[in-house]
Amino acid sequence: MMMINSTQVSYFTFSAYFDLGHLKYLLFMIVMCIYVVIVGSNLLLIVVICMNRSLHEPMYLFLCSLFVNELFGSTGLFPFLLVQILSDIHTLSAPLCFLQIFSLYTYGNVQFYNLAVMSYDRYLAICCPLQYNTRMVFNKAAMLIAVTWLIPLLNILVMMSLSASLQLCGNIIDRLFCNNYSVVKLACSDTTVNNIYGLVYTFIVLFGLAILILYSYVRIFRVCFSGCKQTRQKAVSTCTPHLASLLNFSFGVFFEIVQSRFDMNRAPILLRTFLSLYFLTCQPLFNPLMYGLNLTKIRIICKSLVFGQM
Repeated sequence: MMMINSTQVSYFTFSAYFDLGHLKYLLFMIVMCIYVVIVGSNLLLIVVICMNRSLHEPMYLFLCSLFVNELFGSTGLFPFLLVQILSDIHTLSAPLCFLQIFSLYTYGNVQFYNLAVMSYDRYLAICCPLQYNTRMVFNKAAMLIAVTWLIPLLNILVMMSLSASLQLCGNIIDRLFCNNYSVVKLACSDTTVNNIYGLVYTFIVLFGLAILILYSYVRIFRVCFSGCKQTRQKAVSTCTPHLASLLNFSFGVFFEIVQSRFDMNRAPILLRTFLSLYFLTCQPLFNPLMYGLNLTKIRIICKSLVFGQM
């Protein structure tokens, strides 16, 4: 098979889609409703945090960054899905495919960095309450948010530059959307550099963030078990939504790895679809609900906005 440089590939074809007949209009409406709920709920919480001075604290600033990222990631997926559901030919131009890879991988990386920073913030608030206001000042919170976005952006740009330089033997992607690993699998040229970069980044950066999260919660649990009732209540009220979000994110990452690295052709089509979309759908739906209902300040302000009660 003749090798073609990836810059000469005009489009990619997605083979995971199948004919739904008239059901595609029902599916379109369901996906549209999910996207509207994601945009509406995340945007509501962003506005609530930005417009209320009482919420201009590090914990809520980190939450705002989380919600902005979820809007970013959802916009990289759902408009594309809506077009593909109604389309009879499931293709996407190469530049738009790489743009989608950029947005979805940036979303995943920023989400993990955000959750790690939020773990560190909760550790300081619960384990060092007297020093919290001096150790987590506004400038430090802003710097952490900037790092949360800049490092993943640089990583994804390097990853994409390596993928774009590959020589490809085809343009068929067995997924519902563009995926870097699926593009790399189409390569005829040597992918050693891509694999080494991916492994180094995973084990040095992402493994380091996982250790930070684990260390933070080990210290938090130790304080909870040895502290007073008030300390335990504070930990439960602020850490429960974060822990739930962290577990949900971990499940999503696990499903994505299973879907990408193992042959899923024998699995039922509904299972494959669920595994493909869980990582990019459940987090943006799940987080606004968890934080909006569990954090008292946000819940009170949201109620006043929705029901017009001050």
